Amino acid sequence: MSTQSTPGIDGPDVPDHPSRSDGFVRGLSGLIGGPLGDHAVTRDRPMAHRFWTAARIVLALTCLTLVLHWVQKSPCQDGAWTDNEQYTRFCYTDVLALYYAENLNHGAVPYRDHPVEYPVLTGYFMGALGLPVHSAGEGNPEMNQVQWFYNLNALVLGALAVATVAVLLALRRRRPWDAALFALSPALLLTATVNWDFLAIGLAAFGLLAWARTARRWGTHPEQESPPTRWMLMAAVAGVLIGLGGAAKMWPLFLFGPILVLAIRAGRIWAAVLPILTGAATVVLVNLPVAIPYRENWGRFFDLNTTRPIDWGTLWYIGRYLDGKFGDPASQGPFQWLDANIPTLNWVSYALFGLACLGIGLLALLAPRRPRLAQLAFLVVAAFLIFSKVWSQQFVLWLLPLLVLARPKWGAFLAWQAAEVGYFIAFYGELLGASTGTPVFPEGVFVLAASLRLATVVALCVLVVQEILHPERDAVRRTYADDPDGGVLDGTPDAPWLERWRARRTTPMPTPVPTT
Repeated sequence: MSTQSTPGIDGPDVPDHPSRSDGFVRGLSGLIGGPLGDHAVTRDRPMAHRFWTAARIVLALTCLTLVLHWVQKSPCQDGAWTDNEQYTRFCYTDVLALYYAENLNHGAVPYRDHPVEYPVLTGYFMGALGLPVHSAGEGNPEMNQVQWFYNLNALVLGALAVATVAVLLALRRRRPWDAALFALSPALLLTATVNWDFLAIGLAAFGLLAWARTARRWGTHPEQESPPTRWMLMAAVAGVLIGLGGAAKMWPLFLFGPILVLAIRAGRIWAAVLPILTGAATVVLVNLPVAIPYRENWGRFFDLNTTRPIDWGTLWYIGRYLDGKFGDPASQGPFQWLDANIPTLNWVSYALFGLACLGIGLLALLAPRRPRLAQLAFLVVAAFLIFSKVWSQQFVLWLLPLLVLARPKWGAFLAWQAAEVGYFIAFYGELLGASTGTPVFPEGVFVLAASLRLATVVALCVLVVQEILHPERDAVRRTYADDPDGGVLDGTPDAPWLERWRARRTTPMPTPVPTT
């Protein structure tokens, strides 16, 4: 197994220092004296009584970013939006808007009294915070209920964001500075509380941590197998947590696919069965209390996603614009036709995502070395966004922790974040133009911003694929021997059937003996 070292690092299983290992950071470090020196105080040579460790610095930076986010959203907190200030000041958030739209201001119980456009755990979460606020406001007419509701949500969602960073630090103990990509992300600053996405993100992150602990909590080497009851317990916990994340937003359920494919490659399919089954059971159990008595209201989420047309900023939106710009005005272009035929658009979107998942699965099975779980998870979720007909501004948060785990390199990350910031600005310009009836800028500007966002995500996927095909380029594997997120699969050899298949491919054919 390859354990190629990085300049400035003695080999695997020792802390990473970005100014040595990351070319982009190493270049920037020249502004402050250059890369970390050989005699610097580091984690492997700690200074006594040192408080500001790398992990604590990253956590503090996360809290600072979230505070700045709260300040950025503060002009909208009173809910009294006038003169489109929610757009001109970039402070719109669904949390405020849906307190009224979902009738929480009237004390409506989600799903029972009013259909909710989100999966059930998000609806439960909205009700758990919104109903007490409404109850307190009934006896206190001077209380601004929507402001209390937003601030309570911001507090809980912020805590989940900090918990997500803590999980990243736990998964990358030898690479704590990787989590700084998350902590300093402009996307976190701009979109942390635009919706309730951190509920699903936090649950999914803890699910990945539980999966990683199926091996590392009790044994780190293939020959030191965890006691069956113990790893099974953590695998079940992982399934429950990921299932809960999927009951809040659907995308965490996609994590089960990479776990299954990697287990197949390792010849340990049984390792993936337990978390998948417990995850599926969790989703069913969370949905049943609503799906049975309030079926119609429960189905609102599925109805909206089935009937929803092409949304702003998606691949399909870009194609529709190009159809109108360069196509024949007398006839519909293919994207325009799909926009008018939503069922077909749905199936095309599902088919493309399915083909992408099939390609990712083949990549996982045929790559020269078994990919890391985070690499495949990032590719799957990115493929879903690329081909989806909906790509809301805050969906960037889905990819953020996965990219930190999959490819913790600053250069391409910053290019992606710049594109996301550009899209964020263009999106609010589009919202303002739609609200006032007067375009802020030509439609092509928004399409260009959406195209740049799409292109940077595709570029990140290409870079991750390249590192899967060339594992010696993988920054994480320069610090860890195999896959720190792999759980029971970490460090295991490939399945015998794969080894036999490789042997047949590499064994040269015998040279025919000429006959006389």
